[in-house]
Amino acid sequence: MNHLPAAIRRTMSMAPGPVGRSIASKLTDAFQPTHLEVRNESASHNVPVGSETHFKVVIISDSFKAAKTPIARHRLVNEILRDEVASDGPVHALSIVAMTPDKWEDKINKGGVIGPSPNCRGGDGSLPSKNGRS
Repeated sequence: MNHLPAAIRRTMSMAPGPVGRSIASKLTDAFQPTHLEVRNESASHNVPVGSETHFKVVIISDSFKAAKTPIARHRLVNEILRDEVASDGPVHALSIVAMTPDKWEDKINKGGVIGPSPNCRGGDGSLPSKNGRS
């Protein structure tokens, strides 16, 4: 992460595993974010300990100014992470918060926070469970 500008390094947090690092690297290269969080939320789901299958990305970038709707910004992020979110990719679920710096600043000034995603409600059974049972 030392290749990142200091302003980004100060506001970046990421999941420590290889999938989380890949997500952070690709998003940084594509969007030059002013703020980036890559949260591995897999522990809140029915997957083995240490999994990297469920992520939340909070990304703030001027690159999103032309994307006028949340779904347009999500599409941009999903395109960059197409290999990770492919049906045979490592990421089973991806929650995205993508904003421009102005919108982010407004949210922060109003006391807004980005909390964790809801806990898993059982899923579709396609992933191995924590306890080895399907």
